[in-house]
Amino acid sequence: MNKKRLVVAFSGPSNSGKTTAIVKVASILQDQGFKVCIVKHDPKDKAMFDREGKDSFKFSQTGADVAVISPNKTTLFKKSTSTIDELIELFEDFDYLLVEGLKTLELPRISIFRDRLDESYFNVTDAIACDETIDENDIPNNIEKLDLNNPEDLISWINKNAKRV
Repeated sequence: MNKKRLVVAFSGPSNSGKTTAIVKVASILQDQGFKVCIVKHDPKDKAMFDREGKDSFKFSQTGADVAVISPNKTTLFKKSTSTIDELIELFEDFDYLLVEGLKTLELPRISIFRDRLDESYFNVTDAIACDETIDENDIPNNIEKLDLNNPEDLISWINKNAKRV
């Protein structure tokens, strides 16, 4: 079966609900039978994938790129950054690739806001998903408005606007 291979990015300030939105969207798409991949940008290198003392941690500490293959997953520890094209090639067989962060990437992008808008996101944003804490009149007219509490709204936008790779 041919895969859709749609790529879309999500941005927004800390605690705006990006991860929750991505999880909801990914869950619905997977329930519909689609293969979903997620890439998280960790600009401050804070993400914990590994626990000290474990073999994978020790391997990783050597500076080598490490792949941990287990029956249900493959975890890749690469000592250099990856381009989105490399990740697309790595995941290869997917319907949706959801990217959290990476504002510099030229991808169709949904920015997520709760409580307050951050205008610094406007120039990289194609759609804003927000809840009732945001006054939609403050969102520029050239940016589509989505309901953060309605993941189907986000999916429908993604299906129309995501980049096909």
